[in-house]
Amino acid sequence: MSQKTTNAPDEVQAEIYKKREKIYPREVHGMFARLRVAAVLALLGLYYVIPWLHWNGQQLVLFDLPARKFHIFGLTFWPQDFFFLAMLLVVAALALFLFTTLAGRLWCGYACPQTVWTEVFLWIERRIEGDRPRQMKLDKAPWSARKLAIKGGKHVVWILFSLWTGFTFVGYFTPIHELAVKLLHLQTGPWETFWILFYGFATYGNAGWMREQVCIYMCPYARFQSAMFDRNTLVISYDEGRGEPRGSRKRDEDYKAKGLGDCIDCTLCVQVCPTGIDIRDGLQYQCIGCAACVDVCDQVMDKMGYPKGLIRYTTENAMQGKGTRVLRPRIVIYSIILLIIAAGLVYGLATRVPMQLDVMRDRNALYRETATGLTENVYTLRLINMEDVAHRFVLTAEGLEGLRLVADQDVFEVPGGAVVTLPVRVQVDPVHLETASSEIRFTASALDKPELHRSQTARFLGPVTR
Repeated sequence: MSQKTTNAPDEVQAEIYKKREKIYPREVHGMFARLRVAAVLALLGLYYVIPWLHWNGQQLVLFDLPARKFHIFGLTFWPQDFFFLAMLLVVAALALFLFTTLAGRLWCGYACPQTVWTEVFLWIERRIEGDRPRQMKLDKAPWSARKLAIKGGKHVVWILFSLWTGFTFVGYFTPIHELAVKLLHLQTGPWETFWILFYGFATYGNAGWMREQVCIYMCPYARFQSAMFDRNTLVISYDEGRGEPRGSRKRDEDYKAKGLGDCIDCTLCVQVCPTGIDIRDGLQYQCIGCAACVDVCDQVMDKMGYPKGLIRYTTENAMQGKGTRVLRPRIVIYSIILLIIAAGLVYGLATRVPMQLDVMRDRNALYRETATGLTENVYTLRLINMEDVAHRFVLTAEGLEGLRLVADQDVFEVPGGAVVTLPVRVQVDPVHLETASSEIRFTASALDKPELHRSQTARFLGPVTR
């Protein structure tokens, strides 16, 4: 299983600068095609439906940037919870590395947004313009009223679908019901309008016009994927030993007597490829692992009465008659790291306290003495209630003998999703101060929800009397 390369500088230059030739992928049916359709329906279904769902009166997923709050499946996250997002991104990256090492470009072939939306655009194109031969014939035909109507109709549907995609995207950042009302009355704000049009244009351009160009020239993943491949990675391969020499023949002909292999050189594997490559030339970085060539080749083998699997998912070791190892060092390392970080993420979310307590000491004065001879420090406490319901909190302080907390009120209420700032004073008899700087601890606890509490340390400054 070889990587297709070229050593001729002129050929490389011609490949880079040559005019793009439109690819007309032939529609294919089979097990992998059905899996790809299922993935498209599932992913697009989630994308378009989730913003319309609600949980406890709140949009299921809403990134409320003006309020700096992120509502995700009933949980409300604040900028202070950015750590969870970082962990989630690490988990996603490690999972991508793991699945790539195991089974090649599964992400590219079945779940990448470029692949998913391109599949929809291809389906629309086939429904309006017809199958591959009809599309090619239509493009070669001179412009006419019929051709203009067909082409124009296709692009109108593409644009409407792209704008709906952009509208849904903005609906993750602006409550989608409000956004829909604004859009119906043409009252969307400038930024909302910009992002609907921008994301719609990006969808229309990438999935409608650029298609395989994004995968071949723009996507960095295609370039560094080989660093994660090894001889045990499951990739789509052509069985050269079985298929060569290729050539056409009749179905009942004794092709073995003519010295031919199983490949009848029908080129259907090339015609169904969304990036236009010939898998028979070996593993190539342009291959996105969609397995369309596997489906169509199996159908041809069935019609010819040959065994399936001339093109199949396999490994380089298996192609050479060697055993394939699933458990290998990099798989074990990726899996262990992924499990540890994922477990940490789950534990962090399970034990997360949806509140934040910040303590800021007044720096205008180190300390001051009250009329009764006590040493006093002034603090500003900032309490964030990260839940969507209001809670009543009580504040306590400890850490020094005889410590006294003075606040405007003993119990205070913090509305859901609100921030409350409290000025407080801490007083201590100087005879209890052993050092010029002592550590004290503030604790805020919800009276109606005991498990909702948070502590924060601070420094208490004063004179040393011992």
